[in-house]
Amino acid sequence: MEKKVFSLTGVVLLAVLLICTAAEAADDGKLRIIVFGAHPDDCEIKAGGMGTMWASQGHHVKFVSVCNGDLGHWKIAGGPLAQRREKEVEAAAKILDIEETQVLDIHDGELMPTLENRKTIIRLIREWKADIVMAHRPSDYMADHRYVGVLVDDAAFMVTVPFLCPDVPHLTKNPVFLYLRDGFRKPYPFEADVVIPIDAVIEKKLDAISIIDSQFSESGCCAPVERQKIPKDEAELAAARSETRSQFRRRFAGNAKKYRDRLIELYGEENGKKVQYAEAFEICEYGRQLSDAEKKELFSFLWK
Repeated sequence: MEKKVFSLTGVVLLAVLLICTAAEAADDGKLRIIVFGAHPDDCEIKAGGMGTMWASQGHHVKFVSVCNGDLGHWKIAGGPLAQRREKEVEAAAKILDIEETQVLDIHDGELMPTLENRKTIIRLIREWKADIVMAHRPSDYMADHRYVGVLVDDAAFMVTVPFLCPDVPHLTKNPVFLYLRDGFRKPYPFEADVVIPIDAVIEKKLDAISIIDSQFSESGCCAPVERQKIPKDEAELAAARSETRSQFRRRFAGNAKKYRDRLIELYGEENGKKVQYAEAFEICEYGRQLSDAEKKELFSFLWK
């Protein structure tokens, strides 16, 4: 009996120690960022550069894929595909050095802006003790993207309400909410409030994206017939990944070109003109608004 009591006491002490360690980690003076994408690849494409830059400074970054990706291929689907896509973004997270990635068990094409899903998002934001929350805008070509935006918008402010989801401690300060860049113009176009040069991490970001083979090397769910091909050997896979890198390199170079005026405004003419690759974000008015000093604190790598 004494041995059992001692063991139980040890377990309790260990649990207390782990809780205290987690609390200290949450209050270590570093930023805590959570990014919500619709599918396993959206966070990596839209925020992989800024995520890895934050992580390199010791900040805590988490990517969440709200849908599990089980319809995102032209040949395979269901559980096997969802498991594969989860492994792909886990491997991408290691390349980007972000702290955590999570894929929720919601089928592609079935995400709805329900109260249950809103509470899930609220709990995730609270559990991460987020300072910054990023997600799609609620205007997009695809329902899953739109509803991620709606759900995260609906979580803004509510994460601070004590008696909603009281099982997870509420946040005492509303986070900064940022929208991921898109090209849609209605009901209003994306505004590039923050533009981040990612030249220093472009190769790492391309490394992370190019190993998401189910979406790019194999062309994803809606590929035309002529592109529906699974590489048969390492040489074909390497060639397909190289093409993926080239396509996304052009995309991120296009961001720098599109937002050149904003880059010059932020960095000065000489430095702004030098930026080759960029990510862009819009500050959502539902979250905490930023002074110039707070912008420098949250996006300190802008001025380095």
